[in-house]
Amino acid sequence: MDQPRRTFLCGIVGVPAMLACLPAKTVFSADRTPVDSAMGSLLIIGGSARTDNQEIWAEMIRLSGGIGKRIAVIPTASGVPLRSGNRTVSFLNSKGADAFLVPVAAKDVEPAWQPNIAQDDSWAEVVRASDGVFFLGGSQGRIRDTLVDEQGRNSPLLNAIWDVYRRGGVVAGSSAGAAIMSQVMFREAGVVLNTMINGVKMGKELDHGLGFLAPDWFVDQHCLVRGRFARSLVAMHSQSVPFGVGIDEDTALVVEKGTQARVVGYRGAIVMDLSEARSDEALGSFNVQNARLTYLDRGDMINLATREVTPSTAKAERKIDPHAPGFRPSSSRKLFFNDILANTTLLDVLRRIIDHSDGTAVGLAFDGSKAQEGSTIGFEFRFYRASDSLGWETEIHGATDMTIQNIHLDIRPIEIQGPLYTDYAKAPAALAAQPK
Repeated sequence: MDQPRRTFLCGIVGVPAMLACLPAKTVFSADRTPVDSAMGSLLIIGGSARTDNQEIWAEMIRLSGGIGKRIAVIPTASGVPLRSGNRTVSFLNSKGADAFLVPVAAKDVEPAWQPNIAQDDSWAEVVRASDGVFFLGGSQGRIRDTLVDEQGRNSPLLNAIWDVYRRGGVVAGSSAGAAIMSQVMFREAGVVLNTMINGVKMGKELDHGLGFLAPDWFVDQHCLVRGRFARSLVAMHSQSVPFGVGIDEDTALVVEKGTQARVVGYRGAIVMDLSEARSDEALGSFNVQNARLTYLDRGDMINLATREVTPSTAKAERKIDPHAPGFRPSSSRKLFFNDILANTTLLDVLRRIIDHSDGTAVGLAFDGSKAQEGSTIGFEFRFYRASDSLGWETEIHGATDMTIQNIHLDIRPIEIQGPLYTDYAKAPAALAAQPK
């Protein structure tokens, strides 16, 4: 059942050969700079965290050390940093924190811009003495541009934030503040479908994040409600990042000691695994075979080093094993989804496929307005179970919560042959004569 909603806190054929080709096989590099020995915690919020989401805010207080601990609020991503920052400080203090605003803003939000704060040693010392740091939502590019110079050198303020983390404090971020957690992040991404068609480049759609998470993990936010898992796969493939996590709205991933991760909040997160995936450059556009998707709901855990999934204790006794003797699927209806990138459609697919008779589903992604005019580029998503696919479920929260592990995915470019439809009154007589 949906929980109360109140105040927001910010945050089939081949395609033309002119499209950029991709490597025939994904190869993941091992030369990324590893994260320093992390002693602290990360609270990575997928965006749109409600003020009544008690679990997320309680985690922030707990991870900072408890009631009365100092939390530095960094509003740099916001277009209205002082207003957003002061509101967040007041809210966190109402939850028991001793929060304070660090009024560091980006150049494009004058007159709030105070250019010297990121380079100010006195402000760095104030932040260094805190127990936690909270990056607000907005534009993650503003965070990068303000805290890191053009030569890639950390500002004194960013070094202080790292010291808080290494000392055992919490680094939290919502929306844009979540994106900066990984070493690769989206900077100026457009529509998901266009990202799939046109690809991404470092320095344009992509940028370097702040890298609090291990270098073999990518982070994306607002993931289920906006169908962003697809753009995450494009970015991960482009930069040879084998693993990714897409966190949904009003939901957070807690990462402790750099590896132990747990989902808290309203919904869940998608774990994306390209470690055994491959691509075919002959197809002429983004494509991938044998990607693996895992859905983690609230209370579920994953070890980021081993990728071992531990369902919440509430689900432990209700396992769905499609390979077990006596498995009785709940549905045999063919699973076909016209818009796989629509709000929470991916979650619907994963939930249905784990408990399905043949364990397969097909989804499409294309521009309907262009398809109405004529043929256009699109993508086919083919989901399927394999020997490593498992599920767990519980109704303890009033609705069915599920954990779905290792649903495999192939994506290939297609042509949608248009015009996609015509007025029914002008349809051929044979179509009009069909039973209504």
